[in-house]
Amino acid sequence: QVQLVESGGGLVQPGGSLRLSCAASGSIFSINAMGWYRQTPGKQRELVALISSGSIANYADFVKGRFTISRDNAKNSVYLQMNSLKPEDTAVYYCNGNVNFRTWWGQGTQVTVSS
Repeated sequence: QVQLVESGGGLVQPGGSLRLSCAASGSIFSINAMGWYRQTPGKQRELVALISSGSIANYADFVKGRFTISRDNAKNSVYLQMNSLKPEDTAVYYCNGNVNFRTWWGQGTQVTVSS
């Protein structure tokens, strides 16, 4: 069994920064792409950023220039550095990973941007 566990969410003021972390654990023999998605009530989950096993990153247009995704393959981890946060970034953020050729999701971490 594989688990993805997120951490780092919280409350931040507009213009502030947060760093999300996600670590994969369990019996792991392969990790390919990993990414971050977000969801707000009544809306579909949307892609925020993806990073390949070779650390090639892709971003949704609404976070380009503000968010940075990175990974540490030795730690089976992916990170999301979020800068210049806006109230519309408020959402539950989910980690996603292709681990052992299956897709796994974390439990989600709440990010709230408010003054």
